[in-house]
Amino acid sequence: MKESALAVGIDLGGTQVRAALVGSDGAVRARAATRTDVVGGPVAVILQMQDLFSQVTDGVEPASLAGVGVSAPGPLDGEAGVILGIPTLPRWVDIPIVAQLHEVLRLPISLENDGVAAALGEWRFGAGRGLRNFVYVTVSTGIGGGVIADGCVLRGRRRLAAYLGHMITAPEGEVCSCGNRGCWEAQASGPALGDLARRRAAQVPGSSLAKLGDAVEARDVIVAAREGDTLALELVAREAELLGIGVVNLLHLYSPEAVVFGGGVSNGFDMLKSGVERQIQERALPPFRAVPILAAQLGPNSGLVGAASLFL
Repeated sequence: MKESALAVGIDLGGTQVRAALVGSDGAVRARAATRTDVVGGPVAVILQMQDLFSQVTDGVEPASLAGVGVSAPGPLDGEAGVILGIPTLPRWVDIPIVAQLHEVLRLPISLENDGVAAALGEWRFGAGRGLRNFVYVTVSTGIGGGVIADGCVLRGRRRLAAYLGHMITAPEGEVCSCGNRGCWEAQASGPALGDLARRRAAQVPGSSLAKLGDAVEARDVIVAAREGDTLALELVAREAELLGIGVVNLLHLYSPEAVVFGGGVSNGFDMLKSGVERQIQERALPPFRAVPILAAQLGPNSGLVGAASLFL
């Protein structure tokens, strides 16, 4: 493949559908996004993907495009190119998205779990460069991630490996969107932090979070904590503890050289890092305690770049 090759990454999320034109150096040449048409379902969203593809490739010679990588929440079967079911998006069950996109875009299409795609992006062009073993964790609407083991992407049967958010970290904890109780995602995702913040703010009228009422979200907690709000600082400390417990499990499972955090909640990484590291020191076996916890370098583009890199 020529050094000048380009590829497109498309990211399907519960809030937004995004697309980017990416060069072989990992640089994003063009980017576009739109709010996910949840009501319209798969048919409407695939039309949105087609429109975003047209926007980011405007003026680009078709011959210079190597392919289109699609990252999506799972479960999905990357080998078959089928989304098996997305708990947070109704009607996304058994959708042959690779075949459907190929029919309209007439380019090679590949499907990858969004967490794995982001791990790929960070491995090739971000915080994981040069590492043979690392774990990427994304904390946003859910918790997901990807694992690089011995210099290879860990995919497992049907490419279903690394559903990190569905580790059970609190058997008596909150009910997850998947139906289980106590998943890491149900305890420590962005919505989980927001839900807890709303409940606690109602009990602490003096907190700045109480002024937001039912509109409190995870990002508000981070902002308030930066401003010194006592309740927000308590919530951030608890979030760091819950994330740290999950990370300890990942250290013991995969023995990475680093754990890289991305996703919306990681915007507060500087406030969460010490609490995560504290859990590692308290709970991890001694040989695992020196593993660094890093922030993703590609920011919101990790998944887009990783999806595109499937063809670069």
